[in-house]
Amino acid sequence: METIRRLFKENDLKPWQRKMWCVGKMNADYIAQMEHVLDLYAKPENPAEPVINFDEAMKQLVSDITPSTEAKPGQTARQDYEYKRVAVANIFMFFDRHRGWRKAKATEGKKSADFARCMKELVDDHYPDSEKIHVVMDNYGTHKTGSLYKAFEPKEALRILNRLEFHYTPKHASWLNMVEIEIGNMNQQCLTQRIPDWDKLHSELAAWEKRRNDAQASINWMFDVDATREKLTRAYHALLPEKIGTINQN
Repeated sequence: METIRRLFKENDLKPWQRKMWCVGKMNADYIAQMEHVLDLYAKPENPAEPVINFDEAMKQLVSDITPSTEAKPGQTARQDYEYKRVAVANIFMFFDRHRGWRKAKATEGKKSADFARCMKELVDDHYPDSEKIHVVMDNYGTHKTGSLYKAFEPKEALRILNRLEFHYTPKHASWLNMVEIEIGNMNQQCLTQRIPDWDKLHSELAAWEKRRNDAQASINWMFDVDATREKLTRAYHALLPEKIGTINQN
């Protein structure tokens, strides 16, 4: 064992570690979708046409098997490591960087009808005065215009869709969706605790959401098309080797 440990150290080997990567193939379709989304982000704020980032997250609802104890003088709070799984909640997240606004909606599922109701609420409840709402999201199976026709009568589905424009991030490009950052904030600031039931989940999300919205917490997005072309020169070169000298000039 000592010999193995020494070999690992001398060769800087760490077989117990594993890095996870989520990088798509940098082909023409990937680059086209990426630049389209980045160009949308670069446009100035327009209340008539807000840009909303959208995605889902998951939270297990778990309860204690052994009751926890409150903190006392000279003794920290105690919580047994064992727990009982109650349910799995889906959390839809809307995020508007310009307003510093977000909406976290917990549901039992994330089927086509759930997505369709989210889009209806976006149009009718959250942005009733906007002319066109740009929704940035990934290519998940329910994130389609057809989902609204599965949930509503054709006339109603078309009414909602006429107020929306969908923009898709490339496959394996979650970094390009700003809402992923806000989901990370939610996970760290709200969901690290054990949440045993739906009422508790709804109340915790509502309190977190209000704090963030009252503060108009936002994201200073720095990555644009020019930065992308500079950072990913190799990928662009592989795509258009004979034109690489003109890419950064256009």
